[in-house]
Amino acid sequence: MGKARTFGIGMDYSPTSKASLRWAAENLVEEGDRIILIHVQPPQADHSRKQLFEDTGSPLVPLEEFREINYSKQYGLTHDPEVHEILDTVSKTKGAKVVAKIYWGDAREKLIDAVDDLKLDSLVIGSRGLGAIKRVLLGSVSDYVVTNASCPVTVVKVSKP
Repeated sequence: MGKARTFGIGMDYSPTSKASLRWAAENLVEEGDRIILIHVQPPQADHSRKQLFEDTGSPLVPLEEFREINYSKQYGLTHDPEVHEILDTVSKTKGAKVVAKIYWGDAREKLIDAVDDLKLDSLVIGSRGLGAIKRVLLGSVSDYVVTNASCPVTVVKVSKP
């Protein structure tokens, strides 16, 4: 076993972000690694914790706390049993330490901030699979992050039926 690594996983509870979490848990994480689930809330979100942590993002929150419904409500997050099950499994089977961090603002910029703030060894994000026109009009978070991140980035795509 080498040095423990720190992986960031972008999470918005979409099917692609859940697929990226599942992919990282199955293919990337090894014994003793640390997973930081990174949530980026929109700038207009108004939750009780935003006023305290808007500039720096929330403190790192351990899995045990993150699992609680009250925690999700305080930060305006989705309480998702599927995500919790994946995190519990990787924590138990691989001994990975799991924490969460919430930022507020533009997802592209905040994911780049997270790479540096959290000293990530790698970042795993999902791709919404936008077509060329939508990508130009809306901007692609994954394209921006791949281009600007100071660590390796894995983009997980979900195959369309």
